[in-house]
Amino acid sequence: MTPEDRPSHAPELRAAARHIGRRRFLTVTGAAAALAFAVGVPGAGTAAAAELDTARITDDPFTLGVASGDPHPDSVLLWTRLAPAPYQADGGLPARRVTVEWEIALDARFRSVVRRGTATAHPEFHHTVHVEAGGLAPGRVYHYRFRAGRFVSPAGRTRTAPAPRSRAAELTFGVVSCQRYDQGYYTAYRHLAQEDVDVVFHLGDYLYEYAVNDAGGSRAYPAGTLPSGLFNRETVTLEDYRLRYALYKSDPDLRAAHAAHPFVVTWDDHETENNYADDTPENSVPPEEFLLRRAAAYRAYWENMPLRRPQLPDGPDLKLYRRLHWGRLAQFDVLDTRQYRSNQAYGDGWQFPGPESEDPSRTLTGAAQERWLIDGWRRSDAVWNVVPQQVTFAQRLDTPTPPAKVSMDSWDGYPASRERVLAGARAAGVENLMVLTGDVHVHYGFDIKRDFADPSSKTVGTEIVTSSITSGGNGSAKPANWETMTAANPHMRFYNGLRGYTTVTLGRERARADFKTVSHVTTQGAPLTTAASFVTEAGEPGLKPA
Repeated sequence: MTPEDRPSHAPELRAAARHIGRRRFLTVTGAAAALAFAVGVPGAGTAAAAELDTARITDDPFTLGVASGDPHPDSVLLWTRLAPAPYQADGGLPARRVTVEWEIALDARFRSVVRRGTATAHPEFHHTVHVEAGGLAPGRVYHYRFRAGRFVSPAGRTRTAPAPRSRAAELTFGVVSCQRYDQGYYTAYRHLAQEDVDVVFHLGDYLYEYAVNDAGGSRAYPAGTLPSGLFNRETVTLEDYRLRYALYKSDPDLRAAHAAHPFVVTWDDHETENNYADDTPENSVPPEEFLLRRAAAYRAYWENMPLRRPQLPDGPDLKLYRRLHWGRLAQFDVLDTRQYRSNQAYGDGWQFPGPESEDPSRTLTGAAQERWLIDGWRRSDAVWNVVPQQVTFAQRLDTPTPPAKVSMDSWDGYPASRERVLAGARAAGVENLMVLTGDVHVHYGFDIKRDFADPSSKTVGTEIVTSSITSGGNGSAKPANWETMTAANPHMRFYNGLRGYTTVTLGRERARADFKTVSHVTTQGAPLTTAASFVTEAGEPGLKPA
């Protein structure tokens, strides 16, 4: 993208950026506050903003569906967005606040409503609604919906987590990632919407920044299906990201999955830009310029995800890592391996490891998040300690014959960081460590070894890597490097390159992972297949065929 082609940020953002310099100055200057205000946090202007009479909404505003997320024992986050015209920059609404009603019931017909209230859809938040609905009973299924004027949203189904000290017997969750819109249909989501799961973990690449042509890429839409040229550029500005979320959320299969299950989300790189690291962009632009883009991307992400108030961004920063519990059965430590990482060594990509990548000071999580993770393990009394995160944790060598290359974007590019995490788990006495991963567009099942160089060393955990929903196109059950990769990595128990998702069932005695695939994504209607199933026993890490 040339400077002439690059979309322009709002003048207020550029004025704030001139005072930023490097990111380390954000906490000691007024630049962060200026940047956050420029992106549009409701503040003093909210009180003065006029309220829209909902009688003036003449078209259905719930075009992008509903969602729920981050279930706690007594509350859940409910989300929607008002957008009568989702492919317009303003969503088809004036810059006025809108009062939205919400209700939660025990039944799908809403005959037994247990909670109701109102929320404000602020224009500064692009008329998105985030309701932290409390006062709920633990371990219960609920149904919810919204109303704006005479329009009622589709109903969603959600659930709360069990009581904090309860001995929950079982939990089943879905694992998804990487849903590039222009590389296929979301058929896997249609199947997932029909699954009996308690919650879904989305591990990143919900959005891709790349241009989408008028035919929707591989979807090959008839002319006129998408507005001409609207999405055919890379996302850079806040308006770009907001419109791209509207495109993705217009997909009926994605909306169905959100309506069927609560989601716990974390991002990877493409929600902002491919393979960025902290304030270092993929391309050669000044850090302050990239931070403008990151602020816009983070803002749009929070607006469009079922996230709670603590995740509200502050300019170019958003604390996404957080902890959830499922009684005493499972503790989930959701990581962010993108915002705080050291820059990729040796220029990124697959490279031979060396002094740069093996520098002990390098980090994938940042020091604060690393301490938070390990401290949480020390206090955990859960049977399973599960880490939903983004990039491959286990070692992946590209050839069985040394020297072998590894991916500098994954934990292999940060081996000291990985060793600190594993040492922390060991010191905390974590017996049942399970890492959940996305990013790589294939299904993997790994045994996590104490020493990956020694196949006979102790297995200390399990990694479940889920394939993409669409990214990479149709894929194949045995990719071209299947033989090489399986020979090079004896701790790899499974490898499949078709699209799909994974379901995991945690019990008190064992966990089961089912790797689900669809045969194709470039046309609709592919059936769902369980490609393989594995179990790992509590107290005996390692994947065994089910």
